[in-house]
Amino acid sequence: MRILTRYVLFELLTVFLVTLLGMTTLIFVGQLGQEAVDKGLGFGPLVRIMPYLLPQAMQFAIPGTMLLATTSVYGRMSSSNEVVALKSMGIAPAKVVTPTLVLATLVSLAAVLINDIAVSWGRLGVQRVVIESFEEVVHGQLRVNRSYSDGRVSINVRRVEPDTRRLISPYVSFAGGSGKPRTITAEWAEIESSPSGEELLVRMHNVEMNGPVRYTDAQTVEHTLVLEQLLSPDDRHRSPSTYALGEIGPAVREQNEKLRSLRDDLTAQATLAMLTGELEQLAPAAWEPQQQQVRGVESTLNRLHLEPYRRWATGFSCLAFVLVGVPVAVIFRKGEFLASFFMCFAPILIVYYPLLIVSVKEAKQGDVHPACIWVGNLVLAVAGAYLMRRVRRY
Repeated sequence: MRILTRYVLFELLTVFLVTLLGMTTLIFVGQLGQEAVDKGLGFGPLVRIMPYLLPQAMQFAIPGTMLLATTSVYGRMSSSNEVVALKSMGIAPAKVVTPTLVLATLVSLAAVLINDIAVSWGRLGVQRVVIESFEEVVHGQLRVNRSYSDGRVSINVRRVEPDTRRLISPYVSFAGGSGKPRTITAEWAEIESSPSGEELLVRMHNVEMNGPVRYTDAQTVEHTLVLEQLLSPDDRHRSPSTYALGEIGPAVREQNEKLRSLRDDLTAQATLAMLTGELEQLAPAAWEPQQQQVRGVESTLNRLHLEPYRRWATGFSCLAFVLVGVPVAVIFRKGEFLASFFMCFAPILIVYYPLLIVSVKEAKQGDVHPACIWVGNLVLAVAGAYLMRRVRRY
C-alpha cells in the first residue's frame, strides 16, 4: 500500500505543482496588467506591487489547480484500467482516494492561510504602493483621461501641461467630515512629493471651495498631506474584507460596543422627548440620521461575522472539488489532460459559485446566518459521496 500511496501522491503533486505555477503566473500577469492600466502605475510601482499581488493570484489559482490535478491523474488511471486492476486484486477504491483526500485537506488549510494573507496583507499592500505613488498615478490618469477617481475623491482637469505637469482648471469633489459633498475649483494646481517621500504638497491658485461653508482665495494656497495618515486610515473607512482573521474578534467587540452606545443614546433621546413633551423629536425624519448610523454599524458587524466563514469555506473548496473530481474522473474514464476537468468543472461552475455568491450576499444583509456560506461545499460533498458509491460498484 505504501508503494500505491507514493505513486498516487507523486503523480498528483507533479501535476498540481506544475499547473499551479502556470495558472498563478497567468493570473499574476493579468492582475499586474490590470493594475498598470487602471491605476496608471509605472515600472517602479509595478515592481513594488508584485509581492502583494502574488498571494491574490494564488488565492484564485489553488482550487482550480487542485481540481485539474485530481481529474487528470484519476482520469488517466481509470482510462488505463488501473482502477479495475486494483479492484481485481481486492484493493478498494477508497485506498487509492485516501492519499488524495489527505493532501486536499492540507492544501485547503494552506488555502485558508493564503486567502487571509491575500485579502489583508495583499490588498493593503497594494493600497500602500498606490498611495506612495499617488503623484505618479494621478498625473498619469489625468494626462490620459483628464479625470481620476479612487471612490472617495474625484478630480477632473481641462488639461495637464507636459513640461510643468501643472493641472489646468482642476475640479475636485469629495465628501467632507460631515459626509456632505464638497467641491474645490482652481485656476491651476500642482502636486509634488516631498524629498523624503512621506508627504504630498498640494499647491492651488485662485481657489474656490463650495460646501457647508463657502471659501475663496485668489492667492496661491498650499496644503501638506501626510502619507502615513492616508496609509493607516481609521476603521470607519476600512473594509471588513481587509481584516486579518486575528483582527476580526477585536473589531467585532468594538462594533458591538459602538452599537450598544448608539442604541442607548436613542433610548435616552426618546425618553427625554417624552418627558419634555417635545414629541416632534420622535418623528421618523428626526430619527433618520441616528438610524442610518445604527444600520451602518449593523452592516459592518454582518460583514465582520461573515469573513471567517467565507475564508474557511473558500479555502476548503479545494477539498470539496476533490470529493467530486475523483469519482467523476474514474466514472467517465477520460485520459486527456483537460477532458475530465471540464466535465467536472462545468457543474461546479453552475452549482457551487452561484450558491456561494447568493449566500455571501444574504449573509452581508443579515438575512441568513454566515454559516450558510458552507452550503456550496456541503452540496459538493454530498454529490461526491453519492458518486463514490457508484465507483465502488464500478
